[in-house]
Amino acid sequence: MRNFSKRALVSKRALVKGLAVAGLALACAVTAPVPGVAADKITVGALRFTSHAPSFVAFERGYFADEGLEVEFKFFQAAQPMAVAIASGDVDFGVTAVSGGLINLAEKGAIKVVGGALQEEAGIDGQMILVSRAAYDAGVTTPADLKGRSFGITQAGSSFHYMAHKIADKEGFDRSEITLRPLQKVGAIIGALKTGQIDGWTIVPHIGKALAGGEEIEAIGMVADYIPNYQVTTVFTSTENVTDRPELVERFLGAFAKGAADFNAALVDKTAGEAAAEDMVRLIHKYVYVERPYEKAAPSIRNGAMRVNEGARLTLSSVSDQLDWFKSEGLVPETVTLDMLVDTRFVETD
Repeated sequence: MRNFSKRALVSKRALVKGLAVAGLALACAVTAPVPGVAADKITVGALRFTSHAPSFVAFERGYFADEGLEVEFKFFQAAQPMAVAIASGDVDFGVTAVSGGLINLAEKGAIKVVGGALQEEAGIDGQMILVSRAAYDAGVTTPADLKGRSFGITQAGSSFHYMAHKIADKEGFDRSEITLRPLQKVGAIIGALKTGQIDGWTIVPHIGKALAGGEEIEAIGMVADYIPNYQVTTVFTSTENVTDRPELVERFLGAFAKGAADFNAALVDKTAGEAAAEDMVRLIHKYVYVERPYEKAAPSIRNGAMRVNEGARLTLSSVSDQLDWFKSEGLVPETVTLDMLVDTRFVETD
């Protein structure tokens, strides 16, 4: 994560940055939690996906508390309602895909992307392209065969919508030749795919691998082959927080980054050892696949581990590509700019 004190942002921390030793001590006093002082209460929006693990890890291991943050989670079933909740002030921070709703709210000055989370990375398992058994048996065995087929999405302007069109673009058929079926919730899409009511879908590996291992669904490709370096999810907050409480944003990102580092070491890079991996899976199971016994949930959690960017780094080129796609589909105003959507002061970008 970028060193916030280096920014030209006027804040208590920046003011004390230029002072000598005594001043630096004061800076620590300003930003560090003070014993006996009430923590800042924040609400964090999340989906019950393994990809949201950094927030769960930061909460369970006290990284939020170390930053003087008292966190309450609010769970959603799709990305766009979370963006609306942040704009309305019901949620302070969210981690989810760039959606048309999010961009439109950013254009209105309500929210800002401040960091990156999940990203497709070569060599790391990523999002899968799935088809129903009926479609597979009828000859849909590669992503190119999705031409003329139906494809499940939650809502128009969702990440599923974007991925379907990027597949069409690379395979060389018109986007209109893939029929989109908005079904609002991930659970509804899974049901429709299993029963053959839709032909195709894309989804993160912890769900995709489990589905493809059954008799009703087949995997036919990987999203990374169609959208390299795809910044799948981002961290976002309200413009009010960015403008009026930048140190709160920095503290959230600092704790989130620590959670991401633990997650990557345990389950993605697997450098922390098997005991750490087991501890991580048990931690995540408190929030993901909670309806399943641990023994059945653990394989899906392990299989679903995708890269979360170190230091909440943001792949700006991918966000820019997504913004261009939303404009090309008429889902957001042509006038919205990357600067309206993203505040790049808080993390490294590329």
